[in-house]
Amino acid sequence: QVQLVESGGGLVQPGGSLRLSCAASGRIFSINTMGWYRQTPGKQRELVATITRGSSTNYADSVKGRFTISRDNAKNTVYLQMNSLKPEDTAVYYCNAFIIMIGWTNIESWGQGTQVTVSS
Repeated sequence: QVQLVESGGGLVQPGGSLRLSCAASGRIFSINTMGWYRQTPGKQRELVATITRGSSTNYADSVKGRFTISRDNAKNTVYLQMNSLKPEDTAVYYCNAFIIMIGWTNIESWGQGTQVTVSS
């Protein structure tokens, strides 16, 4: 029905940058809030950043000033620009979206996750 596909993860040195992308596809009428979450082994998934359809943003304190979330509503895509990366940013990053499907069904959808590793 709906699929979220992430890309852009990888290995980067401390202080480096990465840009994650997440594209939604399927029987989509509209997408409300989109966001990025991350998870490390043994820990709960935590919020990184969210963005509403009107581009209001919210960030975890740990990433404020370093990460920027944005979206392209025409492409049903959300981005996460990550700068000044730290080893503690290492995690699997998941895309999330609240979607209104054609036919008016509302769903919450998750991507499959993309690994980000910050290490020298």
